[in-house]
Amino acid sequence: MSRWEPDARGRLERAALELYSERGFEQTTVAEIAARAGLTERTFFRHFADKREVLFGGAGQLQDLLVSTLASTPDSVAPIDAVAAAFEAASVLLEERRAYSGMRQATIAANLDLLERELVKLATLSAALAGTLRERGVAEPAASLTAEAGVSIFKIAFGRWVSETNQRTLGQLIRESLDELKAVTAGR
Repeated sequence: MSRWEPDARGRLERAALELYSERGFEQTTVAEIAARAGLTERTFFRHFADKREVLFGGAGQLQDLLVSTLASTPDSVAPIDAVAAAFEAASVLLEERRAYSGMRQATIAANLDLLERELVKLATLSAALAGTLRERGVAEPAASLTAEAGVSIFKIAFGRWVSETNQRTLGQLIRESLDELKAVTAGR
């Protein structure tokens, strides 16, 4: 092993994604990830429970940011606009990791178990947003419908963002997707 270098977690994430892209998720071992990062398996397990967590480790932080942003949005903002604003706030953080996000999404799309895990993550996120909307006074089923619509808006915008060659931001694509949904529901 080489001398200690900072950002072990980031190095492990980058090494894992490189290997997942080169060899596939199933064919990549924790030992290979650690070796590529110049670290030990023990260090890997200090940061991640297993090799899937490299892809899903930030889900809790994302959910916390979305929920806190939604909770702090003024009550005068329409629920769907408040949810979109929360996703737009989160998009600022994701912008810094566009290449990583694209590689992550490609890895998930190539593996059914990872796709299932991603869907569970999104369902958990939707439930948390619906709970926050209910706390803001939005009744059911409007709270759940709005949360699900918000997650769908994000999912569509995110997919476009990681696959498009233009330089539009994720925030712009979220706003565009929200506008499309509003146009469809208004019958335009």
